[in-house]
Amino acid sequence: MKNVFGLMAALCLGLVMTLGTVNDSSAKKRIVFGGGPAGGTFQVVANAVQTYQPVQDIAEFTVKAQSSAGSVENLRKVNAGKSDFGVVYSGHVYLGRNGMMKNDTNKYENVMAVSFLYGAPGQLVVRKGSGIKSTKDLVGKKVGVGNAGSGAFANCELFFTHMGVWDKIERNAMGYNDAAQAFGNNQLDAFWLFTAFPSGAVIMAAQTNDIDLIDLGADATASGFYEKYPYFSKLAVPAGTYKGVDKETPSFQDSALWVANKDVPADVVYKLLSLIYTDEGLKHMVSQKKTFKAMSVKAGADGIVTPMHPGAEKFWKEKGIL
Repeated sequence: MKNVFGLMAALCLGLVMTLGTVNDSSAKKRIVFGGGPAGGTFQVVANAVQTYQPVQDIAEFTVKAQSSAGSVENLRKVNAGKSDFGVVYSGHVYLGRNGMMKNDTNKYENVMAVSFLYGAPGQLVVRKGSGIKSTKDLVGKKVGVGNAGSGAFANCELFFTHMGVWDKIERNAMGYNDAAQAFGNNQLDAFWLFTAFPSGAVIMAAQTNDIDLIDLGADATASGFYEKYPYFSKLAVPAGTYKGVDKETPSFQDSALWVANKDVPADVVYKLLSLIYTDEGLKHMVSQKKTFKAMSVKAGADGIVTPMHPGAEKFWKEKGIL
C-alpha cells in the first residue's frame, strides 16, 4: 500500500511540475503590434517585424501582428494600451497629442514615436481628358476617399476640407483595390490614396483606363496647407511611375511612424530596434516590401515632431541620430 501511495505522490508531483512548466512558457509576454487592413503596407510592417527570426527567438516576449483599420484606429488603440505598438502617420500623432483630430478633442498623449518607416504621399487618380485639373474641379464628382478609420480617409478629409471641397463631392469610403475596381467600372470619377508608390491599386486602374495624377503640390502651396500642417513635406511622384503618366507630379507626404504606448518597457523598444535596424534586419524588411528601402539608421528620426519613447531615444542617441 505504501508503494501505491508513493507512486501516486510521485505522479502528482510530476503533474504539478509539468503544469508549472506549461505556465512558465505561457507567461512569455505578448506584445501586440497594430498594423492595418489586409494587404496594406501598415499590415506588412507588423507582419514583417513578427516574422523576423531574431524577433521570434527573443526569450522574454513574443510579438503578435494584429490587423486594424489603419492610422487613426492604431492611434486610439496604442493610446489606450490595447496595442503596444502600431503604425501611425506622424500627422495623426501630432494632431492627436494636441487634441486637434477631426470631431475629436481627446488628447492622445500616451502615444510615443519609435522610428520613421517610410514617406506616404497623397495621390489623386483621374481619367485622362476628364477635365479634372485640380482638387477644386472635384465638386459634384464621385470620389473614392479611402476606408473609414484609415489614415487615407483622415488625410483626404483634412486636405479636401482645407481646399473647400469635402462637402461638395459624392464621397465613397472604400479601400484602394475596391476604389480602383469601381473606377474601372466608371462608378467613380476619381480616387484618393495616401500610400507609398508605386501603388498596386493605381497600376490596376491604369490597365483599364488612361489615367492621370492631379498636381496636389500646387494646391497645397497656393492654399497655405504646409503652414497650417507643418508635419507634411513636399515630394513628387516621378514620371513613369504609372503607365501613361509621363510627367513628374508634385504632391505632399506624411511620414509613417512606428509608435509605442508610453508604458511599454524601454528595454522592449530598445531590443526590437536593435534587431530591426541592423543590415540583416533592414534587408528582411525590404524583402517583405520594397517600400521599406526608406528605412535606415540615418533616417530613423525623420518626420518625428512629437516626443519619442525613452527606449527609442536611448537607441537613436547611441546611433548619433539625436
